[in-house]
Amino acid sequence: MELTCESSNLDDYLEETEEVDYGHFSIKDLTVELYSQSLHEIEFVKSAFEFVRDNISHSWDIQSSRITCRASEVLFFQEGICYAKSNLLCALLRCQGIPIGFCYQRLTLGDTPDTGFVIHALNAVYLRSIGKWIRLDARGNKDGVDAQFSLEEEKLAFPIREVYDEMDYPVIYTRPNIKTTTALLQNSDCTSMYLYGLPSEL
Repeated sequence: MELTCESSNLDDYLEETEEVDYGHFSIKDLTVELYSQSLHEIEFVKSAFEFVRDNISHSWDIQSSRITCRASEVLFFQEGICYAKSNLLCALLRCQGIPIGFCYQRLTLGDTPDTGFVIHALNAVYLRSIGKWIRLDARGNKDGVDAQFSLEEEKLAFPIREVYDEMDYPVIYTRPNIKTTTALLQNSDCTSMYLYGLPSEL
C-alpha cells in the first residue's frame, strides 16, 4: 500500500501535543536511556518500538479496567490500548527529533464482520537515513499476533482481510484522530470501552 502524508512538512510530525507530551521528564529520561544504547537512528527506532510493544501491556490482553491516553500516563501505568501505545511511541521518537505520525486500520472487532468493526491505531516513522516512511505496530504481540520491526516487508499486528471489508487508511496523520482520543477521554472502564465504545470508522 502506498502511504500519503497529511502534511508535506516533516516538522508537523515533530509537534508536541497534549497526548504526545514528550516534554515530560519521564519521556525524556527514557528517550535518553534508549538512545544512549543505540548506535544509530534505525537502532534507536527499533529499540523504542520494541520497548512500547513488549514493556507496555495492552489493556485488553491483561483485562484491565484502566484507561490511559497521554504518553507519560501510558509509561507511568505501563499499559494502554493501541491508541495509547501509539501516543507513547510517537512521544519517544519525537523527543529525539524523529518524525512520526499516526496510521489507522478498520478491522473486525472479532473474527468476522458480524462482530462489528473497530479502528486500530499504529504509527509510521520517517527514517532520514534511508529516506523512507515505514509503519510500525506496537500493539503488543500474543498468540496469533507477531508485529516486528522491518525496513522492507511490513510485519504488522493485523493483516487486512478485504473479504471481510477490513481496510488500511493510507494517510499518515500528524496528530491522533479525534475519535480515538475522545473514546479514551470519555470512557471510564477499559473493558467496556473496548467492546462497546471504540469508533468503527474514521
